[in-house]
Amino acid sequence: MIRCHLARLMGEKKMKIADVARETGLHRNTITLLYKETAQRIELDALEKLCRLFDCEVQEMLELVDGDS
Repeated sequence: MIRCHLARLMGEKKMKIADVARETGLHRNTITLLYKETAQRIELDALEKLCRLFDCEVQEMLELVDGDS
């Protein structure tokens, strides 16, 4: 399973979904799916925009974990 750490990164910077959407130009729904970890896929340009916004590497945004939990 792949975990998305967008919620943690947003919390650290005290950002809301609307803030991320405004800063990146991504659709709110895209951000919400990643925030709630219900997204089935992510476009590479969306991942790049998020990594640039949070000044992080891909491995800080996404993590491969064992199992379904």
